[in-house]
Amino acid sequence: MYCINCGVKLADTEKACPLCGTVPFHPDIPRVQTERLYPENRLPVTQMSRVGVLIAVTTAFLLSMLIPLLCDLQLNGGMTWSGYVLGALLVAYEICVLPLWFKKPNPVIFVPCGFVMVGLYLLYINLVTGGDWFLSFAFPVVGFACVLVTTVVTLARYVHRGWLYIFGGAAIAAGAFAPVMEFLLNFTFGFPHRLVWSVYPLVALVLIGAMLIFLAICRPARESMERKFFI
Repeated sequence: MYCINCGVKLADTEKACPLCGTVPFHPDIPRVQTERLYPENRLPVTQMSRVGVLIAVTTAFLLSMLIPLLCDLQLNGGMTWSGYVLGALLVAYEICVLPLWFKKPNPVIFVPCGFVMVGLYLLYINLVTGGDWFLSFAFPVVGFACVLVTTVVTLARYVHRGWLYIFGGAAIAAGAFAPVMEFLLNFTFGFPHRLVWSVYPLVALVLIGAMLIFLAICRPARESMERKFFI
């Protein structure tokens, strides 16, 4: 059987010409199920090499670190500003790219490692600039964020229920830490020792956390919210 429009040869099971889309029909030719002569709108799927992409991304990161370092050495005769660029790129690589080298990266491991990298980067900035703000401000803030996020990630990964309790408690803990962070900020940098901005995240996060815990406790309210938001 041939297409009456473009003349291409068609199998008896073709429902439309693969070239022009004309529907073939001949009442005297019964349709029998045979193997199709042409694929049905299928294009070859090319699979990208995961390792190749990671090698390319790693090479780009290395070049991005090498170029500022060489420029800094050429212009200033040493590392002055390039250390900040190298540190930021190392932190970004550890957080965004390094876990992709593993087939099943465990966030319980990589999340605290990311916070450790951030802490080391801030420590480097503190030492280079001669500051005294790392132990009194950066270390407790990054440490609390590391403990809180790692706890949430661990519970969400290994506990398959009670997510509203987990995120509600995390919201309340983050809100309660806001005044502590403002106190550390004022103490470290000599600002007036009074609460100004931390009251707003405290109230907002505590209310959000309390609402999540209430929904976890009250099943009718939770089901009503699920119906309203199509969850």
